[in-house]
Amino acid sequence: MSVLTRDEAQIRARLLDVHRYTIELDLTTGDETFDSRTVIQFTKRADQADTDTFVEIKPAELRSVTLDGQPLDPQTLDENRLPLKNLTPGEHELRVDAAMRYSRTGEGMHRFTDPSDGETYVYTQLFMEDVQRVFAAFDQPDLKAVFDLSVKAPEDWTVLANGITEHLGDGHWHAAPTPLISTYLVAVAAGPWHSVRTEHRGLPFGLHCRRSLAPYLDTDADELLDVTRACFDRFHEKFEEPYPFDSYDQAFVPEFNAGAMENPGLVTFRDEFVYRSAVTDTERQTRAMVIAHEMAHMWFGDLVTLRWWDDIWLNESFAEYMGYQTCAEATRFHDTWTDFGVARKAWGYDADQRPSTHPVAPEAVDDTAAALLNFDGISYAKGASALRQLVAWLGEKDFLAGINTHFARHKFANATLADFIDSLAATTDRDVHAWADTWLRTTGVDTLTPAVTRGENGTYTLTVDHTGSRPHRIAVGLYDLDLGDNEGHLVLRERLDLDVPLTAPQPIGKRPALLLLNDGDLTYAKVRFDPESFQNLRTSLSGLPTPLTRAVVWNALRDAVRDGELPPGAYLETARTHLPHETDLAIVEGVLAFATASVADRYLPAETRPAALATLSSLCRDLIRRTEDGDNPGLRLIAVRHFIDVAAHPETIAAWLADGTVPGGPELDPELRWRVLSRLAVLGAVDEAEIAAELARDPSATGQEGAARCRAALPDEEAKERAWNAMFTTDEAADLSNYLFTATAQGFWQPEQAELVRQYVPRYYADAVTVAARRGPAIADAAGRYAFPAHAVDADTLRLGEECLRDSEPIPALRRKLVDQLDDLARALRVRGAQEV
Repeated sequence: MSVLTRDEAQIRARLLDVHRYTIELDLTTGDETFDSRTVIQFTKRADQADTDTFVEIKPAELRSVTLDGQPLDPQTLDENRLPLKNLTPGEHELRVDAAMRYSRTGEGMHRFTDPSDGETYVYTQLFMEDVQRVFAAFDQPDLKAVFDLSVKAPEDWTVLANGITEHLGDGHWHAAPTPLISTYLVAVAAGPWHSVRTEHRGLPFGLHCRRSLAPYLDTDADELLDVTRACFDRFHEKFEEPYPFDSYDQAFVPEFNAGAMENPGLVTFRDEFVYRSAVTDTERQTRAMVIAHEMAHMWFGDLVTLRWWDDIWLNESFAEYMGYQTCAEATRFHDTWTDFGVARKAWGYDADQRPSTHPVAPEAVDDTAAALLNFDGISYAKGASALRQLVAWLGEKDFLAGINTHFARHKFANATLADFIDSLAATTDRDVHAWADTWLRTTGVDTLTPAVTRGENGTYTLTVDHTGSRPHRIAVGLYDLDLGDNEGHLVLRERLDLDVPLTAPQPIGKRPALLLLNDGDLTYAKVRFDPESFQNLRTSLSGLPTPLTRAVVWNALRDAVRDGELPPGAYLETARTHLPHETDLAIVEGVLAFATASVADRYLPAETRPAALATLSSLCRDLIRRTEDGDNPGLRLIAVRHFIDVAAHPETIAAWLADGTVPGGPELDPELRWRVLSRLAVLGAVDEAEIAAELARDPSATGQEGAARCRAALPDEEAKERAWNAMFTTDEAADLSNYLFTATAQGFWQPEQAELVRQYVPRYYADAVTVAARRGPAIADAAGRYAFPAHAVDADTLRLGEECLRDSEPIPALRRKLVDQLDDLARALRVRGAQEV
């Protein structure tokens, strides 16, 4: 399939003005395809000599095309491009009639039948170039237009769209025409939705989900609407431009690939955010942040849109920063930046140290295939970290003034990085252009290392060894041991605000027990410790007073393990010592996840893994005992989940499943039951009959995924072969949906079963290349992310992967995932090698 290049987009943008799309979709024509009729009104500019261009569409059947009333030959369609030749200056009208395929991969018009009740739902995800799967379009972000949408649907369905929809009778719906928006932002969601509706500040607000999830949405509706209203009001305090659309619907849709999508007026979320089972407050905080993130896009992304995909960070970094900041300011979730530091920032650090790294604002994004690869930890987490550093350096008042200038200059239009920086520069005397060059146009992670020197009078000074090129405004925390107790608590003596590089040594008075660079986590850099601070941390980490400070320390320890400077066993010992005393849920979850998936499963030699799992199991038991009084159900839930995941013997968790509860709680809800069953499957303690019985108990979509995961995890040659064939079949009729593919992949590879699955490691590369080429970027991403044999930390796996990259020509989405996976594998081998020295 042809991808759009930046040069082609620029030529077409100079040639055309696109005014209006009138789109009619018929969703009643069967289970495989739907009808799509599009009228595009556009102008060919008189000042351009070119007369030829093209429109994009990916049809099952292209029935007819007319340009200005004259028929065009549908056979001229070349892959996804329909040529339009000999255009004269002035107004034109293009009409396209086609049948389009439904998707099962979350791209285009995704169709899903709920196994709980047999109801069917469809929704669009048109990001990047998937609008072509739904209707004909000049598909690039800087050809904005008005979209006038009509939909025919089954009579008992509700149709949602970017604008307020009206049911005209007999299943016919019409959506209010949009303001000027980009093609990738058009949205439709249709089905027998369960809806909760209200109004706020004169606008209709709605929450929507599948009928089978109705009780769970109703339970959380007040919280969801409270967060929505609070963020909406806070954004109106920050932004001078009012919300630019006629309604605000939030639809929780099945088998959604991303966390959410910022369609104007109709934000779509993965429906795992409608919780069927118990969750922690940190998970609720994440959901609130995603709500705030997507709402921020209504201004930055929808009102003002990137001109080309090299500026995707203008969308995602801004929304990521605003999501965390506004959630902290406007909702009950005040510690969002701790979760960002533990979870999201590590995502950015990891991505920025791989060969696939790129600047936050890359200069060379030549086509849409390359652009799709940049939706990663750099565009989100590093970009948001850079903006947080910018606010620390510039000041929030000047930052918001620049943002509002940007909105005023470019509303309902498109903008570039240069436009954004010019808007900021108009509100401050600081050199934001130089800041942008050093922060947004460079790659890699700086490292800051303190050096503490004793002076002649017994006082000390600080210098900072700075590896990297960026300036940093940081806080430095000076902590002393609390002499009033014997618990190893640390108290903050002083927090210094410094600009790195330092111009001279910084006096710090008497030597602190701990000197912490980047206290408060305002910059994006790896930090190290001076030797005395590191020794004190080993005994006093949990005695630090604030979660964000502890998060900075845990991140620094994580970085040191990954860089081979701290033995992974030492990290595990530190977790065993301090995590039983930790109160912040994001920290507990983040440390346990890294200790299990990275330290135990990859960084420690395979023969020491059982001892590592025993350590983690003991740690989780301590947390479970600590929470027996019921005061911290979130902490207890995290401990129970991880105890299940690291169980080396089935007896305890099998008893929990049989009893339907953990002694002292919690009761095993569907998520915990499937988690236990999955671990028992890995351990060979259940069989197909028990999996089938659990699926009969929970026949939901989540239950189907749980069963697929369990079946793939069974330590049986026939089960492995069935799972492999299900993922990598060449029979289109047997293709798994995106979610069932992922669930099967998650169950397949298990460190405990390394010998059983060894034969599949070399098969993986060839089969992944084939399925990715056949099924496209979404499945390519899943094949690279979840189906990769990450447990196989050995030179042969690395060699086979490198040969695949060199000889097999994987599509770009899979190539990127393989490059990243192989770099992580090489890092794991280096970490293991460092332990042998």
